[in-house]
Amino acid sequence: MTPSPSPAVSGAASRAFFDAGTGTVSYAVWDLATRRAALIDPVLDYDARSGHTGHAAAQELLDFVCAEGLGVDWILETHVHADHLSAARWLQAQTGGRIAIGQRVLEVQQVFMKLFNLERGFLPDGSQFDHLLADGETFMIGSLPARALHVPGHTPADMAYLIGGALYVGDTLFMPDVGTARADFPGGDARTLYRSIRRLLALPPETPVYVCHDYPPAGREPRWETTVAEQRARNIHVRDGIDEDSFVAMRNARDATLDPPALLLPSIQINVRAGQLPPADDNGVSYLRIPLNALPVRRAS
Repeated sequence: MTPSPSPAVSGAASRAFFDAGTGTVSYAVWDLATRRAALIDPVLDYDARSGHTGHAAAQELLDFVCAEGLGVDWILETHVHADHLSAARWLQAQTGGRIAIGQRVLEVQQVFMKLFNLERGFLPDGSQFDHLLADGETFMIGSLPARALHVPGHTPADMAYLIGGALYVGDTLFMPDVGTARADFPGGDARTLYRSIRRLLALPPETPVYVCHDYPPAGREPRWETTVAEQRARNIHVRDGIDEDSFVAMRNARDATLDPPALLLPSIQINVRAGQLPPADDNGVSYLRIPLNALPVRRAS
């Protein structure tokens, strides 16, 4: 991860951390007055060849928090990620703070509990998280107000966070030259995604927008900061003038060519548990489950 500073906005400051292996951007966002912070979408390292997890990416985030003297109030997930494992539980053990996600995570847990035939002790009730956020719910980071916005479409439970006048959008939007998130996961829907995005793009044009992933076209370095105005003018999928039906047709056609994410199978099993590894077997080892012949396999054209 390489940290990148962002300017203070309305009493807040943030720092981005880019994980090149998964294209994920995590954030530390803090209140300048109280030095209290929220961590957004932290990454747990995972080596698929060996089955080993690690904390290099999360350690960089932790080192920054410690160096800046920040106290952590919240560890925020924008959704149950399918492309990287969450380090929320590990970071909580180091820093404290409450792990939060959108309240419709229960729907996601119910789907994947069945797909992976998870252990009987797993309850699809959101209890693995410390707090389930409702649409429009406000919460505090120190003295800094934050607001959760429910933006379904990519998954049923996606949330965006409006903190100090800046918007952290998760996977709903990408950089303008990349477009938007896929909508073919269980409970996803392209029409719903379009409406969620238009809700976000109704915010003031100058609103800073921070994305959770960047998959830069050839020749461009990774970026993660844009604005509502730039999205409305330049996003290749949802700029102004692209109507709902056109977006839905494009998104559905594109999604039909996409393979499952490379880390979907390990990611989901960890992330529905708020970053906790599955319970260890009698030998003290945790195991992931691989459902055979249960997922569609597609090849990009």
